[in-house]
Amino acid sequence: MFLQAVIKKKYGQDATNVGDEGGFAPNIQESYEGFELLKTAIAKGGYIGKIVIGMDVAASEFYDSKDKTYDLNFKEENNDGSQKVSGDGLKNVYRSFISDHPIVSIEDPFDQDDWEHHAELTGKIGRHVQIVGDDLLVTNPKRVEKAIKEKTCNALLLKVNQIGSVTESIEAVKMSKRAGWGVMASHRSGETEDTFIADLSVGLATGQIKTGAPCRSERLAKYNQLLRIEEELGPAAIYAGTKFRAPVEPY
Repeated sequence: MFLQAVIKKKYGQDATNVGDEGGFAPNIQESYEGFELLKTAIAKGGYIGKIVIGMDVAASEFYDSKDKTYDLNFKEENNDGSQKVSGDGLKNVYRSFISDHPIVSIEDPFDQDDWEHHAELTGKIGRHVQIVGDDLLVTNPKRVEKAIKEKTCNALLLKVNQIGSVTESIEAVKMSKRAGWGVMASHRSGETEDTFIADLSVGLATGQIKTGAPCRSERLAKYNQLLRIEEELGPAAIYAGTKFRAPVEPY
C-alpha cells in the first residue's frame, strides 16, 4: 500500500502497472531510482529495520559474451555501449548498492557461466549478503557441488521445474544445507494456481520463499497456503525471520 502511494505520487495515478510476477512496474530510468522508491515506502510504513531488500538481477539477460561485458543500459534501442561494464565494474556497482540500501540478498548477479565473478563477489560480501544461484545452479546437484567446492555462491534457488524431479531437488537442498548455504524456494515466471512450493518450502525448512507480489491470484495462492499450513501446525510453526539463511529445523 505504501509503495503504491509513493509510486503514484511520483509517476502519476496510472503508474502502478503490474508485471508478470505481480510487482509494480513504474517507468524508472535506473536502478538507484527503484531502490529509493523502496526506501521511501519502507520509511513511510514505519518499517525501517524490519524490512530488507532482495534483488533478482538475472544478469545473463544483459551479458555480452563477445566482449564479456554487462550492458547496464540494455533496454535502450540503438545503444552506443556507453553503459557497458566489466565483471569487476559490475561487482563494484553491487557493493555501492549495498552500502546505500538494506540489501541482504542478490540473485544471479553475473552471467550463468561467469563462475569467476560470482566467486569473487561471494568472497567479498558473502558473510553479510546472500548470493543466490538460479541460472548459475538450475537446481542441479552437479552444479551445486561445483559451486560449493569453488565457493561460487552461498544460497540455492530451489526450482523443481528446472531439474525436473522432486528427488533431485531434495538432494540439491540437502547438499546446500550441509554446506551452510541458504535455500530459497521459488515460483516460475509463468505460474499457475498450484500451491506445491509452499508445502515444499515448509517441508524442507528453507526459511525463504519467492512467489511474487500478492496482487495476482496465482501468487497470492501460495501465501494463502502458507497461512493454512501455519494454522494447521499451530505452536509447532516456526517463523525464520532474520534467521532466514539458517532457519531452525522443526525436526
